[in-house]
Amino acid sequence: MIAAKLNFPKGFLWGTATSAHQVEGGNTNNDWWLWEQQPGRISDATRSGNACEWWDGRWKEDFDRASSGGQNAHRLSIEWSRVEPTPGVWDGEALIQYREIIKGAIKRGLTPMVTFHHFTNPAWIAELGGWANNETVAYFERYVRKAASSLNDLVNHWVTFNEPNTYLYNAYIRGTFPPANLDTLQAIQAAQNLALGHAAAYHTLHELQAEASVGIAHTYSDMQPAHPANPIERRLAKMRGNRFNGLFPRLLHDGQLRLLGKRITLRKVMDTQDFFGLSYFSTENVTFDLRNVKESFSKGIPEDPQAWIVEQDKPGGIFRALDFARSFKLPIFITANGVDDASDELRRVALAKNLQGVWKAASFNWKLQGYFHWSLVDHFSWQHGWAKHFGLWAVDPETQARTKRPSADFYADICRSNSLTSEMVALHSPTISDALFPADQRREFVDGLS
Repeated sequence: MIAAKLNFPKGFLWGTATSAHQVEGGNTNNDWWLWEQQPGRISDATRSGNACEWWDGRWKEDFDRASSGGQNAHRLSIEWSRVEPTPGVWDGEALIQYREIIKGAIKRGLTPMVTFHHFTNPAWIAELGGWANNETVAYFERYVRKAASSLNDLVNHWVTFNEPNTYLYNAYIRGTFPPANLDTLQAIQAAQNLALGHAAAYHTLHELQAEASVGIAHTYSDMQPAHPANPIERRLAKMRGNRFNGLFPRLLHDGQLRLLGKRITLRKVMDTQDFFGLSYFSTENVTFDLRNVKESFSKGIPEDPQAWIVEQDKPGGIFRALDFARSFKLPIFITANGVDDASDELRRVALAKNLQGVWKAASFNWKLQGYFHWSLVDHFSWQHGWAKHFGLWAVDPETQARTKRPSADFYADICRSNSLTSEMVALHSPTISDALFPADQRREFVDGLS
C-alpha cells in the first residue's frame, strides 16, 4: 500500500492554547468571577473556582504533557486583574509568577504566545463602565506596558485581544458575557475602544521590543446557506459573515468600523497587525424562515452542544476561514481550533479533517506559521461552566485528576513528525481514512510534495 504524507512547513509551530481565567483558579478580582456568583448566569450552575489549579503550580505537569506530546509552542494569557488588582497598583509577585510560567514553557521547548485580554476585565474596570468607557483604552495600554516590560525578554509573539468579535457580540448584543449591556450605542463605543486599545498596545509593544510580532485572535464562523439554491439564504450568509467575521479584520486593515448600520473612521488603528490570528470552531447553516424572520437575522454562532458537533463535521470550513485570513496579506497563526467532545470520537475526526485543510492552504504557499489546538486541558468554559470538554486531557474539577484522551496521542504523532499521514489517520480515526486519503489518490499526494 502506498502511504500518503502531508508535510507542513519547516519551523511550523505546533501547540495548544489556554486562557488565564479558565485554567488558573482563584481569579476573584475580575468581572467574570462576579458574574459567576449571579444565579442563572452559568448554564450548569458551576463556578471557575480552582479551575485547573495552574496558579498553584499544576501548569508544570500540564506543560510536561504538552512537551512529551511533541508540541513546540503554547498560547496562554495573563490576567489583567492579577497584574493590576486596583487602579495603578501593580502586583510584582503576580508578574514574577507569570515569568516563571513562561520560563517553564520555554524550558520544556514550548515557544510562548501571550495574550493580554481573554474576555476578562478587572472588577474596577467593569465598575468604570468597561470597554464602553473611553478611558479604558489608556488603562489597557498602561497594563500592557507594565506586563510587557516584565516579560518581553521571554516573549516575541503577542496577542492583544482574544476574539473581540465574540466578546463584543456576547457582552453587548447577546448578553451571555458581562456586562450584558444590550445597548446599540454602547456596542458601537465598545467596538471602537477595543480597536483603539489594540492599536495603543501594538505601538507600545513595538516601542518596547522592535522585533515584537503582534496581532489579534479573530474568530471566524463559517456562514453557509442551508440551501445553496436559496438566494435569500445566500444573501443572509454573506451578510452575517461580513458582520461577524469581517468587523475587526477590516477595521484594522482600512480604519473603517462598520457596525449596526454605522460607519466610523478610525485611522490610527490601520495596519496594526504583524500577523493574522485565526480561531475557527464551526460552520453555521444559515436559514431563512418566514415564520421567524427575527431569528434569521440575529442568530450567531451555534451554542447548543449538539450543534457544535454537527456543524464541526462539515467539510471545508477551516480552508474557507484561511482563505478569508490570507486576503489580509499577513502571516497566519491558527490561534484556536477544537471541538467540544467528551467522547473524543469527533475530536479525532475534526483534527484530521481540519489539518488536511490547513495543509492544503500551506501547500498553496499561504503564509501559515503555526497551529494551536484548543485546548490542552478541559477547563471552565465561560457561560457553559464545566459542561464543555475541549481538552486533549480531561480534567475532573473536583479531584483535579487528568485523563489522557486518545486524540492526545494522535496530535502527538502529528506534532513530532510535522505531518499528517494516512497511517496516522488509519490508526487514530479509521472511520474517515478512506475519505481523507482515497487509495487511488495517495500517489498523487506523495508526488505533489517536496
